[in-house]
Amino acid sequence: MHQFVDAGIALYNPDKPDRPVNSPHAVYQIEPTLLTVLKTYGTDKYQHNLATYLKEQTTLAERYAKERHMQLIPVQIAEGTNIRLSAGEHSELIKQIIEDFGPRYVPGGELVYVGDTGDKWGYFNENLLQSLGVSVDNHGKMPDVVIFYPEKNWLLLIESVTSHGPVDGKRHEELAKLFASSKAGLVYVSAFPNRRVMNKYLEFISWETEVWIADAPTHLIHFNGIYFLGPYQTDK
Repeated sequence: MHQFVDAGIALYNPDKPDRPVNSPHAVYQIEPTLLTVLKTYGTDKYQHNLATYLKEQTTLAERYAKERHMQLIPVQIAEGTNIRLSAGEHSELIKQIIEDFGPRYVPGGELVYVGDTGDKWGYFNENLLQSLGVSVDNHGKMPDVVIFYPEKNWLLLIESVTSHGPVDGKRHEELAKLFASSKAGLVYVSAFPNRRVMNKYLEFISWETEVWIADAPTHLIHFNGIYFLGPYQTDK
């Protein structure tokens, strides 16, 4: 359906434009002007209506593309540099991770990667990650946000959790393997919008990880270990 949406032939979530793109309740609707034309198929008016529609079709596609762009969530990743993420709670939390968590707990940090439910590789500083000894391809199951902390030589792997996906035991192991070659120490963080959401996953959160709650941004919850916000040495 993406091609039809891009061409302005179909509308995506016209009933709720800010519905997350990974929602199972996505709605597609034929563009109303085109529908009016198609209803005249088989009549004397059809050829005239079709010709008129085709003249305006590019304009319609551009207008709907502009409307979709306006629905995206702007995120400042550096002074004067912004990216835009798909609308939805998941991306709102990613925005808070970058703009609220980062400055508090990773001062001077460099953004390496930001995933997006609409575009998996929403932002990716591949050269920086490779300089830290890590190479990934499109099959690598990246965390939602990756931030490098030069002062401490840490690589923070952060999951944005609104409906699924905290750093549980399985995810901890996946990330450890994906970033096994990292020259920087690995720090695992699960970020939640509030305690209510966190409570749903409390029993699954892995030990030796951190939890950050967006509506209490000045606090961290440390899941037992010998360090507080730091990497752990593992036997290789």
